[in-house]
Amino acid sequence: MLSWGRHEYGKTFDNWPRTEAGETEEPVFLAHCGPLDMEAQMLQSMLESYGIPSLRCLPGDGAFGELILGVSGSGADIFVPRTMLDKARELMKGEPEDDGLQEGI
Repeated sequence: MLSWGRHEYGKTFDNWPRTEAGETEEPVFLAHCGPLDMEAQMLQSMLESYGIPSLRCLPGDGAFGELILGVSGSGADIFVPRTMLDKARELMKGEPEDDGLQEGI
């Protein structure tokens, strides 16, 4: 039986932080990504590599456009757990840490 990618949603649900009451934490808006590039996928991959789960929502008729054309004409909205929002915003700034590798160049 085909799962049509449902295992990915289960993985996100399993990794999503929980409140003290055991409920899933509220997702909050992080960023809107444009329709014609891989910005949303790249952002989600970066967040995942730092242990931050994320959701990609296609506003308006975006899901239909993605189904028919392969791209969402209205782009994608990325959501993260409320307690991880500040860390996600910090990561999006993309300022490299000084790791000493550039010394002497």
